[in-house]
Amino acid sequence: MDRRRQQQQSEKGSPKWMVTFSDLMTLILVFFILLFSMSVVDATKFQAIAESFQKRATFEFYPSLIPFDNPAEDREVKKDPFDEEADPFESYLENDEDDPSRQLDELLYEVIEFLEANDLTETITATRDDRGVVLVLQEQVLFETGMANIIPDARPFLNKVGTLLTSIPNVVKVEGHTDSRPINTHQFPSNWELSGARASSVIRYLVENNDLDPSRFISVGYGDTRPVAPNTTDGNLQKNRRVVIVISDPMLEDGALF
Repeated sequence: MDRRRQQQQSEKGSPKWMVTFSDLMTLILVFFILLFSMSVVDATKFQAIAESFQKRATFEFYPSLIPFDNPAEDREVKKDPFDEEADPFESYLENDEDDPSRQLDELLYEVIEFLEANDLTETITATRDDRGVVLVLQEQVLFETGMANIIPDARPFLNKVGTLLTSIPNVVKVEGHTDSRPINTHQFPSNWELSGARASSVIRYLVENNDLDPSRFISVGYGDTRPVAPNTTDGNLQKNRRVVIVISDPMLEDGALF
């Protein structure tokens, strides 16, 4: 009886081979945990790899998918076209000096620098659209109310524009615009005459003070037919009284200025 009980008691518990196998699995698990704990996932490199599948241009700017951690100081670095902090005016520097597109970009850049340096950004805007470089000058920058004679304060900016125009052959269109309030004087019977006279005054000043070819210029008076805002408030009326100088893109099709 005692022997049988001893045999039954010795057979309880896990088999010996299972204990050894469990110890082996535990050691393997610990080994892989140690490997994982010693490795560090570089989020920046992982991001670069992920974006490479979405942005094909990445291959043009990195010799490998992952940038070098410590690139050589003299290594040439190209600007990423997807960099939101890139200067939008730096692109023209890469173009040919004789490229008309580059010349317009450079002119726009210089005009904006002049406006910012002289605190004129509130009354003069400079942009570029499908017509070319567009300068919008509010009435108070150029004229007295109801008049078409260039005031002295307008001369520095017009001189800057005239100087820039001497370096390019582009056609220039000058538009005169008024608000909807009627005018009836001996000199200007209506807004048509006033807007046309103001456009002509700007052209005459540019040509006479910068030795520019008059045949490059187009003068148009639109009166109050092309407002940029409803003529319902003093602020909107002021916005509509303006002169627009369009320095045309040489690639522009004939008639596109109108």
